[in-house]
Amino acid sequence: MTSLIERYRERLPVTRRTPIVSLGEGATPLIRADRLARTAGLPPGCVHLKFEGTNPTGSFKDRGMTVAMSKALEAGAQGVLCASTGNTAASASAYAAKAGLRCVVFLPSGAVALGKLSQALMHGAEIVEVAGNFDAALKEALKVAAEQGFTVVNSSNPYRIEGQKTAAFEVAEALGRAPDYQFLPVGNAGNITAYWRGYCELGGPRPRMMGFQAAGAAPLVLGRPVRDPQTVATAIRIGDPYSKAGALAARDESGGMIGSVTDAQILAAYRFLAREEGVFCEPASAAGVAGLLKLAAQGRKPKGTVVCVLTGHGLKDPAAAQRFPCRRRRLVPGRRFKL
Repeated sequence: MTSLIERYRERLPVTRRTPIVSLGEGATPLIRADRLARTAGLPPGCVHLKFEGTNPTGSFKDRGMTVAMSKALEAGAQGVLCASTGNTAASASAYAAKAGLRCVVFLPSGAVALGKLSQALMHGAEIVEVAGNFDAALKEALKVAAEQGFTVVNSSNPYRIEGQKTAAFEVAEALGRAPDYQFLPVGNAGNITAYWRGYCELGGPRPRMMGFQAAGAAPLVLGRPVRDPQTVATAIRIGDPYSKAGALAARDESGGMIGSVTDAQILAAYRFLAREEGVFCEPASAAGVAGLLKLAAQGRKPKGTVVCVLTGHGLKDPAAAQRFPCRRRRLVPGRRFKL
């Protein structure tokens, strides 16, 4: 499979000297979602899901990591370091393993979903548990990296944003143009920043960027950092986004918005996507869909083509699925069983 860097080389900050570290990222599906459209009161064929859970480590982070890791290797880095709520750790550790680089991840103690932690462990990352939330972990990670000469591969690394912008190129290629609206989760805010950069580089009509944070972790909605962010959507449990300036610019320049949705709305969208559209994403991924349904219920339906970005696979956080009951029956061999 052609690497993401090879497909978009002319639009990325790489040269012929850049060693490509790739696991076959990108080229994720854009899935038509007619049941979601109908539930939102929109015409069939106008709503699509950009499912980033099909990337190699199961999240959109791989798009940026291939570029960041390739550039780190080119620069002769002795190792890479990141803070993470889980997905960045999984991606960084996998790409570091591929590159042959040491990887250290700073994780908020007890706040990382098991699926993501398992990935980092299996890829050989060195785990540093930090007392506090993601914001505390990122602060410590940036400090240690600066002192000891490691390359930080959080979204503070500009190459991460460069890689992630390629998702906008793929959406426009699949649709034949940019969508009219794009809904997506907002945590550390690098992804909304990257999508907007991608659409701007393409030129032509651009979508309204509709970002949604969890109500218990909504600093961009409140206009101030949240000291103790709380949400079931662990991937966006961030109280002081590093890329907030880029996110606010994307909102303002596109005529979009950054709103909030409750955990109940996130979980309802998460379940809906799995049971009605056959797409299993992690809870945080459903925040944008929850935002679409919230606006539709308020009579604020978007007009035109809508793309909802699902940032990670549901197996990233399997425990979340256990919140919902399922019908279970027992079959005794030899006895009649009626369906």
